Amino acid sequence: MQNYPIFVDLKNQPCLVVGGGEVAARKIRLQLSAGAKMTVISPELSKTVRNEMLDKIKHLPREFQDSDIKGYRLITAATDDPDVNRRVSELAQSLNIPVNVVDQPELCSFITPSIVDRGVVTIAISTGGGAPVMARDLRGKVEALIPSNYSHMAQAMKDNREKAKTVLPDEDQRRRFWDKVLEGEIAELYLTGRLEQGAQALAAAFESTEYTKEDGIGEVWLVGAGPGDPDLLTFRALRLMQQCDVVLHDALVSDEILNLCRRDADRIYVGKRRANHAVPQEGINQLLVKLAKQGKRVVRLKGGDPFIFGRGGEEIEELFEEKIPFQVVPGITSASGCATYAGIPLTHRDHAQSVTFVAGHLKDGYADLDWPHLANPSQTLVIYMGLIGLPVICEKLIEHGLSEDMPIAIVEKGTRPDQRVLIGTLATMPELIKTEKVQAPTLIIVGSVVSLQGKLSWM
Repeated sequence: MQNYPIFVDLKNQPCLVVGGGEVAARKIRLQLSAGAKMTVISPELSKTVRNEMLDKIKHLPREFQDSDIKGYRLITAATDDPDVNRRVSELAQSLNIPVNVVDQPELCSFITPSIVDRGVVTIAISTGGGAPVMARDLRGKVEALIPSNYSHMAQAMKDNREKAKTVLPDEDQRRRFWDKVLEGEIAELYLTGRLEQGAQALAAAFESTEYTKEDGIGEVWLVGAGPGDPDLLTFRALRLMQQCDVVLHDALVSDEILNLCRRDADRIYVGKRRANHAVPQEGINQLLVKLAKQGKRVVRLKGGDPFIFGRGGEEIEELFEEKIPFQVVPGITSASGCATYAGIPLTHRDHAQSVTFVAGHLKDGYADLDWPHLANPSQTLVIYMGLIGLPVICEKLIEHGLSEDMPIAIVEKGTRPDQRVLIGTLATMPELIKTEKVQAPTLIIVGSVVSLQGKLSWM
């Protein structure tokens, strides 16, 4: 985060704009809308300022002087003279007065973001002053997503905040109450402009056990986070991640994805790496049950898909036995995501008519797999967690009939910005992973489809 976002109350506060042109007009209008008492210093005023704002501002029709700097909550420099702008910035910062110099972020102590205004709901978008066109583009996208009547729902929540504290003294209860309001018919009434009906329904909700009762038991959501790229999350996954009270996450869940969870949700790391399990699987199962019985909404965030080598089945079996409500949200499994980002189709009419997923863990130096079935030249073999056992895997596949020249790929950190793809053969790959110092997480793909990677790679 380049800049720390903060909202300032300017109502009835003295603010200064140095400059009276069209650029200054935009700043003046914005601060007036926030209730500021505006002073504008400029020999001339633009037509916009004269016609729209003259009766709302104090205008000093002269050049800026050093003595003008004192007594303001906020200062903006918007002249066409770089020397004046720099002087305003220097003086303001010497007195610790927040100052913005238009289009000169290096002179600013704060940056004015692009704003989506929905009454009491204000959304600010910033690129640190480096890409204002992008900020405006993002604002346009957000404007299209947020209904104009959102402000009515927000105002109603603000007006009833103290009542909610009285009726529901527990913070978690209040949060669940407002979640139900926002997800149901009450919000729909406000968002469609039926304000009187909305107010009546909200008042009734405070008296309704449907909204206020404490169930005493929460819910667990097993969510597939995909192979790493946040763009591969499903809408449902993102929605639940932003509603949870607690998130239990694996080692393979990227920080970019984890940061999309609700900011104030508790985070518990339960990752597993080879010979290093932060929490044993049985401990994870019991923790999910314990948290749900405390009334928590728990996201169990797993890399890839929960039901493909994710032990999701084991976890929900225990939830079922304990009568804990649960949902499962599928994710893009690593086989699909990594192969696609590497440019390797898992099936192809000229190469492979089937695909097999296996886990490549070694036990006592031996991978106990159905080698005769796996050593099939007309299928694609995808091996999860097989990096350590790769030399044994290659040896066994050759021993059971695959050619030493069969193409094999290793996708390291698939779908992420630092993704790396290594191509070799069953004979050469064991040595290649040593020289290239390959590190987990990896996915191994064996089959003639790997030969297409050179021309189909798009990343």
